[in-house]
Amino acid sequence: MTPTRSRTSPSRRRLLLGAGALTASLAAGTTVGRTALQDAGAAPAPGTSPNGPTAAYDSATEHDVEFNATFRHEFAKVRGVRMHYVMGGSGPALVLLHGWPQTWYEWRKIMPALAEHHTVYALDLPGLGDSKGSPEGFDKKTLARHVRGLLHDRIGLETFDLAAHDLGGGVGAQYVAQFPRQVRSYVHMDYPLPGRKLPAAQYRTFSWHMAFNSQQKIPEELVDNRKDMRAYITAFSAQVAHGGSAFGGDRTKSPFTRAEIEEYVRTYGRPDVRHAGFELYRSLDRDERDNIAATPAHTPTLLLTATGSLAATRPTLAPMLRNVTRAVEIPESGHWLAEENPEAVVREILGFTAG
Repeated sequence: MTPTRSRTSPSRRRLLLGAGALTASLAAGTTVGRTALQDAGAAPAPGTSPNGPTAAYDSATEHDVEFNATFRHEFAKVRGVRMHYVMGGSGPALVLLHGWPQTWYEWRKIMPALAEHHTVYALDLPGLGDSKGSPEGFDKKTLARHVRGLLHDRIGLETFDLAAHDLGGGVGAQYVAQFPRQVRSYVHMDYPLPGRKLPAAQYRTFSWHMAFNSQQKIPEELVDNRKDMRAYITAFSAQVAHGGSAFGGDRTKSPFTRAEIEEYVRTYGRPDVRHAGFELYRSLDRDERDNIAATPAHTPTLLLTATGSLAATRPTLAPMLRNVTRAVEIPESGHWLAEENPEAVVREILGFTAG
């Protein structure tokens, strides 16, 4: 999530950082090789789940004939985590990393257009979505190493373009810093980076949900079932959408469809995934230290933000991502760029990766 536009009041500015919030308060390229599949074991049959009988990893896409003509679900074992990803298309590889409280599915609207020019890999981050198992930590440096284990060691990608949104942008920035030769270009979407310009302690003061999500145990105790998670996603997604209260408006309607909300609830309705999501916030102090210590990257970078958020976001990237060659506010969009203005996001990504 991004800081609000520079002309808004400080109180509104504090509402804009982060990626999700507790709505109780509100209510009040290459293809996969044999090695990857062998390491992962046989993929679950369509309509079943690697995580238990209550959730189907392909439930949102199993009846989508057009989608399934291009894309397929895959699994691979990486450092003790069975990672899930969706791939398809043709052309140079493009990797997509999601934010919170979302999964690979946040890219669903734009994947077909991207797949006309790229082989697309939309990942579920370790411990999230249908990626089963817990990494050593949820700091973004550690998660980036898991992602590399999938992309380089299991799938066999030598180079690719990378796009990452929200807390996934924390992972993306660390990936670029750690493995710069592997990333041809990087698209960083609506996520200020904790670091020299934005200490984690200050980060948490900008929005109540950042502080709440960072607490030990309390979030899991108060958001402890699917109903809570559904309310959480529905209300907060409206707050940080274009025209929502975080941008000084009074919008109450979520930009997500009911089907999109249910797909996120399907995974975040599980205790292990909810816990992993909160851990993304609890690791912000570690992220701050890791970002400060990172070798500055000179990978060509495109910064995309919500309308009105560019001026506050760009300075936080400067110490770590030294080659921001284009920076754009997505018109009429809040935090959920790919859902609120998919056409503009596709245009920006394809224009940048073709350069």
